[in-house]
Amino acid sequence: MILLGVILLILGWLFSLAILTYIGVALVVIGAVLWIAGAIGRPVGGRKVWY
Repeated sequence: MILLGVILLILGWLFSLAILTYIGVALVVIGAVLWIAGAIGRPVGGRKVWY
């Protein structure tokens, strides 16, 4: 999710499309929150461990 957000940020800046930039920022923030939550051991999406 973070990678997709970064790609959308770059595309938004290159093509001067504000909507891509906003979506990219949102995906980066949500991805970082989920990554941190998973790293500290909190269940993400109802599962503690993904196999």
